[in-house]
Formats: sequence, C-alpha cells, structure tokens
Amino acid sequence: MPKVALYNIQGQQVGEVDLVEQVFGEVNEAVLHDVVVMQMASRRRGTAKTLTRAEVSGGGRKPWRQKGTGRARVGSIRSPLWRGGGVVFGPQPRDYSYKLPQKVRRLALRSALASKVRDGNIIVLDSLRLEKPRTKDMVNILNNLAAGKALLVTASHDTNIELSARNIPGVTFLSSAKLNVYDLLAHEKLVITKEAVEQVQEVLA
Repeated sequence: MPKVALYNIQGQQVGEVDLVEQVFGEVNEAVLHDVVVMQMASRRRGTAKTLTRAEVSGGGRKPWRQKGTGRARVGSIRSPLWRGGGVVFGPQPRDYSYKLPQKVRRLALRSALASKVRDGNIIVLDSLRLEKPRTKDMVNILNNLAAGKALLVTASHDTNIELSARNIPGVTFLSSAKLNVYDLLAHEKLVITKEAVEQVQEVLA
C-alpha cells in the first residue's frame, strides 16, 4: 500500500496518507493512450467543410458545345478537374466522438493517478479553502508547495478556488467528480485534498 506525505497550505508536512493499491498502484500506458485519444477526438468541433460540385456557385451553362470544337467534352466549369471547381471526397461536418467501455476508462483513470504517485508528482493537502477569491493567495499556496503547472482537485466545487486559480497560467481546478485522464497527464503536479482522495478511492477501488 503506497504512502504519500500530507501537507498543509503552508507547505509543511503534517502527516501521511495511505493510498489504496488498487487505485494508485499499476500504470497501464496503452490504456492511457487509448483514453487520451478518445478525449481529444471528443473535443474536436468537426466543422471542416468543403464544397462539392453541386454547391460551388456558377457552372449552370455548358461552356461549349459537345462536338466539333476539338476540345474535350465538358458539362460544367465547376467540374472537380477545373480550377475553382468542387472538391471530391473533401471533409464534411461530422461528429468525431466515440466512447470506450467504462471499465477501460476507469482503468485509465487509475493508471493516470498511479503515474503521479510513481513519479512523485502528487501533493495531498489536509484542506484547501479560501475566504474570498484572490489570485495572489493561490499563487502563494502553489509556491509553498513548489507546484508550478498544477491540477487542483477538491472534493466538491469551490467557487473561490476556481476564481483564484483560473488566471494562473498552467493551473486548472476541478472537483473530484470531473477528474479525467487528459487533465491529469497535461499537468505536471496533482494537488489534491485528502477528502478528494477518499472520494476517488471510494469510486475507483
């Protein structure tokens, strides 16, 4: 059973936290890759669009008669062979999203959490609360923890923390319910409260 240090917001170690081996133990890199590709595909807008020969303006009249000119027969100046003509098999608006099985997504989330423990990039806090939104206070907390580009995770949504963190480059705030593989891997450090760790373990164990 892995153990990690427990810190307060001043950066002082105040104890240790036991992590569940089933959640924070094994890293499956192949599954991590599959889920990150799925998440990135789901974020694609899918609005790329080219015009077919039926949609390009003009070309209603046959440019010259069928026979007798010595030139190739042509029915429209908007043929895909012509400059300014339609595009054959070009991209059309579509939905790129797809879903992997829930067991695979959960395995990937456990693997992402385990990779943070393996690399020593997880910081567990006894609590994380701010009386009012203030970016300077959040910067000081992150400096105390030596966490630059960090993913902040609390047990429930906290508006004060969200407003205090959103203007800091490389820092993202999530509640434990919205924890995902892409954001875990995109940030160097994971700063998570003890309460959020307990919630994550309860769901994923």
